[in-house]
Amino acid sequence: MKDRIQLSQGAGGKLMDELIKSVIIGNISRRKVGGGIGLDEFDDGATIPYGGVQIAVSSDGHIVDPPFFPGGDIGKLAVCGAINDLAMIGAKPLALTDTIIVEEGCPIEDLSRIVRSMNETAERTETAIIHGDFKVMPKGKLDKIVISTTGIGVVEGKPILDSGLKEGDAVIVTGPIGDHGIAIASLRSGLSFSTSVISDVAPLWEIMRAAMSAGRVTAAKDPTRGGAAMALNEMAERSGVSIWIREEDIPIRQEVVGACEMLGLDPLELTCEGRAIIGVSRECAEDVLQAIRKVPEGRDAMIIGSVRSERPGYVIMETSAGGKRIINPPLGEPTPRIC
Repeated sequence: MKDRIQLSQGAGGKLMDELIKSVIIGNISRRKVGGGIGLDEFDDGATIPYGGVQIAVSSDGHIVDPPFFPGGDIGKLAVCGAINDLAMIGAKPLALTDTIIVEEGCPIEDLSRIVRSMNETAERTETAIIHGDFKVMPKGKLDKIVISTTGIGVVEGKPILDSGLKEGDAVIVTGPIGDHGIAIASLRSGLSFSTSVISDVAPLWEIMRAAMSAGRVTAAKDPTRGGAAMALNEMAERSGVSIWIREEDIPIRQEVVGACEMLGLDPLELTCEGRAIIGVSRECAEDVLQAIRKVPEGRDAMIIGSVRSERPGYVIMETSAGGKRIINPPLGEPTPRIC
């Protein structure tokens, strides 16, 4: 059914990229304001030049199922989604707006709990929730709750783009990957295993501020839908370089490895909601790494690879066994409704 939208086309992989570029971006004529970042950059956020500064904007929708999960809930996820997209382009988050749509019959205490979680998460980065909208859908017309957030921030200096990687850069991941994906998968019906893994969902502004203060950040991306595999491939393709990563240096919890082996999943393709992949100039890589590790969410950060000029657009893993394999971008997220 090529004339109908498929679930996989909203899962953050190659299929979604192709749909957005051809159907959405392809039908929009005015795609940026002045010299700001717009749709054509296909980045985590956009900017609007105004009065000598760059106003940053990001927008994100959240349909995670279930809405409450180990380590967080849809409210925390929605606020982190907006803040982290701003952080990835180097913008300090200032405010956000939200749209909350619930199904008729939603327990009021559940809604109160979610809003409290949104507030607590926003407070962590001193981000104000300044506006919103609320709607109710008839029972059976919506699955529980949908939250959309728009983040507003300011870039001091030049925005950070996915396309900024340079030959020789080091590549840092700010913590263990795959936690969020496995935390959600463990709650899904039909899965018989249990795990102690909790979601990594967290705001990333403090990590990005520490990284930018310690050295030159050339590119940054949070590996949400499609996981680290998608994020690395997007950064390599848009920068016109190759990224070489070392399997033994990629931080992954043993519980995540075990769950992935049981379910036939690749940890590199699992969604993270509190991790960043950061490109930094080689000469300051160790300084940036140590600065990130001083932030609680970044204490397990690792340098996982480097940037090269040959084979542009490829992500290549040097395996623990001494071989090499190409890390392809996934077609979609293996666990639907993950964020």
